[in-house]
Amino acid sequence: MTHLPAAASAVLAGLCLALAAACTPTPPEVEQPTVTPTATPTPTPAPVHTAELRLPPGPTTVLDLPDAVSRAAAASTTFYSSAPVAVLAPADDVAAQVRAAGIAVTLGAPLLLTSPTTAPAVEPTAPAVDPAVDPAVDPAVDPAATPDTGAPADPTSIELDRLGVLAVVTVGDVGSDLTSVVGDAAVVAAPQDDAELAAVLLIDPDPAPMPATGTEQATVAALDRDAPTVPSSAADEGPAVRAASATSPATPAPTEPPSGAAPSGASTPSRSPSPTASATPTPSATPGPAETALPLTELAEPLDGGLLLTTGDPMDLAALATARAAGVTVLTVPTGDPRADSATVRGLADAAATSIVGLGPAFGSAETLAWKSQTAATGTELPGGGQLVFAGRRFVALYGTPTFPALGVLGEQDPAASVVRAQGLAAQYQALTSDLVVPAFEIIVTIASSGAGADGNYSNELPAESFIPWIEAARDAGVYVVLDLQPGRTDFLTQAKAYESLLLYPNVGLALDPEWRLAPDQVHLRQIGSVHVDEVNAVAAYLAELTRTNHLPQKVLVLHQFVQRMIQGRELVDTSHEEVAVLIHADGQGSQGAKAGTWAALHEGAPAGVRWGWKNFLDEDVPVLDPTQTYQVVPTPEFVSYQ
Repeated sequence: MTHLPAAASAVLAGLCLALAAACTPTPPEVEQPTVTPTATPTPTPAPVHTAELRLPPGPTTVLDLPDAVSRAAAASTTFYSSAPVAVLAPADDVAAQVRAAGIAVTLGAPLLLTSPTTAPAVEPTAPAVDPAVDPAVDPAVDPAATPDTGAPADPTSIELDRLGVLAVVTVGDVGSDLTSVVGDAAVVAAPQDDAELAAVLLIDPDPAPMPATGTEQATVAALDRDAPTVPSSAADEGPAVRAASATSPATPAPTEPPSGAAPSGASTPSRSPSPTASATPTPSATPGPAETALPLTELAEPLDGGLLLTTGDPMDLAALATARAAGVTVLTVPTGDPRADSATVRGLADAAATSIVGLGPAFGSAETLAWKSQTAATGTELPGGGQLVFAGRRFVALYGTPTFPALGVLGEQDPAASVVRAQGLAAQYQALTSDLVVPAFEIIVTIASSGAGADGNYSNELPAESFIPWIEAARDAGVYVVLDLQPGRTDFLTQAKAYESLLLYPNVGLALDPEWRLAPDQVHLRQIGSVHVDEVNAVAAYLAELTRTNHLPQKVLVLHQFVQRMIQGRELVDTSHEEVAVLIHADGQGSQGAKAGTWAALHEGAPAGVRWGWKNFLDEDVPVLDPTQTYQVVPTPEFVSYQ
């Protein structure tokens, strides 16, 4: 074997490697893909739902419904066009309704009621809701708009359907099967525990004690959605028990809504989504634990200019909650007449409402509520407060005319001294009654005359402007004034209109003195005058229209009488005008036996609804009754005058 030199071996090895490389094919170039990191998908924010609120189109609306269920539904229809959430409570459980009211106001949601299981459903009546709402498009107004199943329409189910609710919060025993009531809406039972309730509502309202019996309506009327509270029995147990409840395993509500929960420019949601909340509520047929999340909602802007009036009827409780949830002010008017006392008059004046809703028949028709509310809203009050003449008050008056002492004690001193004298007399009577006793003047403005005068009517009409200082001094001192007419051969209506400028004062009423109303062939002191009831009623109608048109407090219309024939057809005196309070004033003088006989005779056949007045004649009565004796007359006079 021949061995190559080392160098040659090296060269040969290099050649072999080169040949091997040339003979091996080169693989084609492969383009490498660009690897991009996987992006995290952006979660879709949960939708935020807001109720749509509304006020009735007219200035006044009366919801005259026969039961609490229908009344609650009507209030919801009145103030809500739609709502994502509603609250449901049993109509026969006041405590549940009070708690539900707090939840409803917290959520800004209407409160509706389920009928007691022992009571049949009551079909709502069409006139219950404002007539401006078209029943053809609003089934909550007209039960006939629902399919005829042979059973009375349920106002709650109709209203829930109209509202388009996504979920219903139930409080108390609302029934075992709610499918027929709530339809496809999710049902969430409100927990009794305050901490658990906060987790369900996703907002933490302050707990409050359950109100005392009889104060539930006032409590609900005062609920404030800007400072929500939910009454509960746990709140009655004190802070120690509530602190223990706060340590329960319930998931606490987050204090901040997640980013993107509210749309740009929206106000802060009233409820924040929980970490496990589903954007779309899951329908549930039966109430149970809070397994279904409520939809995320935010409070709608409160209704501006709305006012709800209630008499305090227990049936109104749910309707009050719905009003407060919508931001509507609630005012209690116990009698149904907002003119009745200072509190209601001030409430109407302060509210400056543009839309007023009355609950129940006590408020009358929408037209009646309109003029009464407009009168109350002026804030003008009678001496002693309020705008009704005899609402908790009586009167003691000086009778006569200025500068004529012979006609009565009023003419014996100037206006300032007369005010003091009238106040002193009223004070003597005040100790004898729980009613307020108001001092008064009864001023003769047209004086019966022995001569015919230039106008031939045997009546001396004193200038209206001469009485302004007396009326204004009385007004400023809290003294009521009655203008007395002695018309002679003219008529009462003509003379009343001549003093209209004085009747426009809120503290001025009117008196008719038929003794001095003459027939065409009569003269004074030869015959006792008289008036037919038609003339009296014409004056009453005029006075009522003047009062209503000018939004004045109620006026008294005094009818002087001491024998039956002085007012012909007296039993037909119209006492129906709510702007006017009619009073028959017994003017008999002489012995107390004779006066008592006159008093009894005048009461026979008297028209219903009249008030009664008594006159003490300081020079003619035998003897003159003192205040205690005067108030022993039966019935107790509501207007006492001194001549």
